[in-house]
Amino acid sequence: MGNSASSVGAGRTVIVGAVRYEQLCSAGRSLLLDHGFTLVENETTVPWTADELRAHLSGADAAVAGVEVYDAEALQHADRLRIISRLGVGLDNVDLDAARSREVIVVNVPGGNAAAVAELAIGFMLSLLRRMPEMDDAARTGRWDRFVGRELAGKSVALLGFGATARTVARRLAGFDVSLTAFDPFGDRDVAERLGVRLVDSPAEAVADADIVSVHAPHLPQTHHLVDDALIASMRQGAVLVNTSRGPLVDQDALVRGLESGAIGGAGLDVFEVEPVRADNPLFSFPNVVTAPHAAADSAEAYERIGIATAQAIVDVFSGREPAGRAV
Repeated sequence: MGNSASSVGAGRTVIVGAVRYEQLCSAGRSLLLDHGFTLVENETTVPWTADELRAHLSGADAAVAGVEVYDAEALQHADRLRIISRLGVGLDNVDLDAARSREVIVVNVPGGNAAAVAELAIGFMLSLLRRMPEMDDAARTGRWDRFVGRELAGKSVALLGFGATARTVARRLAGFDVSLTAFDPFGDRDVAERLGVRLVDSPAEAVADADIVSVHAPHLPQTHHLVDDALIASMRQGAVLVNTSRGPLVDQDALVRGLESGAIGGAGLDVFEVEPVRADNPLFSFPNVVTAPHAAADSAEAYERIGIATAQAIVDVFSGREPAGRAV
């Protein structure tokens, strides 16, 4: 890079809380280094603790945020911080009001991991309908059983939320000949019409006739325990539930009760109400539950896209330009 580019970050420090940044986001990392920034990276495999983050924030000019928590207390130590660039979409680990009060810009990458999350959601659907984990276990243990599953074709799918990921799910499902219903108070009706999705006015209406319910909403006070006993009671008996968004959107106790009663015919869960999940979580006792460790967004392609976007936002701020994806 020329001198003008490399001078943008001269004397400025970017802290990187996201793990495996050099491996997963090499292009974005190079962009920051080429612009002269000094990087302080999380070289462990777990998020920084509150104490570690506080120590790193002192003197930092920018942050590439993973899932470490930027709450009001942590931000009190951010004496020079100009921007938090979230390596992903969710901002529930950033106190936006506290950032705003300190004039810290916060950006994320809406839609940056939509394809990865959508594909895992559909993978869960197929896995549950065709009983893939049970078949895998049978083959590995020498049981040559026959497992009668169900086809995805012809099923009714309800999307709770109609943002970038849900819209990608709808596009990916087009070839499966399913019917699609969605609830989202802010859903784009023109997009829904183009994708053949029927937008309805309540979660209960969306799930009433669904064979599969896929959750794609942000975790906010009004969406906490969106899937509870009442909503499960509104579903078709034996419906399959998929959650690749945020764990607290689903009341885990209600889900356990639904699985025990047969009201829920199976669940595909990338996220849990309490994370990291414990090995004794009651959900693991059900053979019709398929899980992943909050990894839906973790594709090589998504990290490449998001890594570049988050780095570019930091470069833009210190170059005097408005960054894309600004939330605060």
